[in-house]
Amino acid sequence: MEKQTFISDCIEKRKETFIQLSDKIWETPEIYFEEQQSADYLCKALAGEGFQVKRDVGGLQTGFIGSFGSGKPVAAILGEFDALPGLSQKKGLTKHEPIIAGGPGHGCGHNLLGTGAFAATVAIKEYMEKKGLKGTVRYYGCPAEENGSGKAYMARAGLFDDVDFALSWHPETKHIIMNFSSLANYAVRFIFHGKSAHAAASPHLGRSALDAVELMNIGVNYLREHIIPEARIDYAITDTGGNSPNVVQAYAAVAYLIRAPKKKQVTELYARVNDIAKGAALMTGTRMEVIFEGAASDLIPNHTLAKVMYENLTAIGVPSYDEFDQAYAKEIRDSLSPEEREAAFIGLDKPTVEHLKGKHIADFIPPLNEKEIMLSGSTDVGDVSWVVPTMQCMTACWAIGTPFHTWQVVSQGAMPIAHKGMLQAGKVIACTAIEVMENPDILRKAKAEHQERLGGEPYFSLIPKQQEPPRKD
Repeated sequence: MEKQTFISDCIEKRKETFIQLSDKIWETPEIYFEEQQSADYLCKALAGEGFQVKRDVGGLQTGFIGSFGSGKPVAAILGEFDALPGLSQKKGLTKHEPIIAGGPGHGCGHNLLGTGAFAATVAIKEYMEKKGLKGTVRYYGCPAEENGSGKAYMARAGLFDDVDFALSWHPETKHIIMNFSSLANYAVRFIFHGKSAHAAASPHLGRSALDAVELMNIGVNYLREHIIPEARIDYAITDTGGNSPNVVQAYAAVAYLIRAPKKKQVTELYARVNDIAKGAALMTGTRMEVIFEGAASDLIPNHTLAKVMYENLTAIGVPSYDEFDQAYAKEIRDSLSPEEREAAFIGLDKPTVEHLKGKHIADFIPPLNEKEIMLSGSTDVGDVSWVVPTMQCMTACWAIGTPFHTWQVVSQGAMPIAHKGMLQAGKVIACTAIEVMENPDILRKAKAEHQERLGGEPYFSLIPKQQEPPRKD
């Protein structure tokens, strides 16, 4: 327990600094590729702790790397800090009340994620200095996880090529190890250009871009019957072309998020969706334009790292929650629908469900799941996991049942429950990294498992070669 005690003491003595940093990021929510202030907060914090900071990495204006040490092994700690559009919410309320109507908010807890990873990196550095541990620890400031896949750009640029292993975490409603795979995805926007006309007097002169969007969506909905059941296709009409029904819409746009278990599958599925879009343009006499927005590889599990991280999760244990935490969590749970409250127990084993029933905050670490599962969502951590052995944990930062990407997440994101989960995650990541760095046999085993899982398939990026991340000049 010496290592866990050292790390816990290191993070606890700085906890107010970490909490203030997380809350500053929460207070200035910025969406993908626009995280200027959030990145600046973290870069200054890294520099203040003695890290060498390199900004604008991988072509990402808000991407950065903070590094300490030299030589092998090289540990990468992954941090995120982007918010979501439309989820503005006042802190601590148990009812929906935006700070700015329609404004962004940290609906996935990335203010916590980035700061918890930073806390881990600081603790690793202090341990290396005090114990004489050789190697390098890097904090990777990874923008645009929600939309844009910053880590995929980083991986494509070779920024993980000399890394030995990578660790991260994610806020959740329970304490688990993320030893599972995820869906590869492809995010793209289809824009249709038509010709406006008076809808009553001269409709024959018009070419409706909105008709093209609607026909495309119909075609994709018919496609669903003929794709593998694990695949997902979701869309949102982002521009209908106007508000007047008496004008033939000359412009309309729809965003698509296409998912499948493997990169090859999602590439093939995107090609089929693209053909449907071309057909919709032909049917309506419009011109179709494709705008790439992001792509992420499927996540490669690593049971070797999962076991090490689980041992450290159980050694660190669950935070203590006071009466205020419990009362607040109950009010958040009361704001959820019955279906949302019950969804919290889907996929959990019976003993875990029985333990958590009737509670408001998860205070229990279930056994490590030996059976690997497929996450129905996606993450650009997948691209990192194709390059190096990678593992993540989840800690309870929200009341049981809180759905991701909701105002309830934002409300809880700057409250004590969230802070406790964030600090817990920082300790788990730091202890895991140190254990791997101190034990070459663990690292060799993790790398061997990684190569076996890849089966000789080389990493390739789903991002088109000519595509560069957007820049705000």
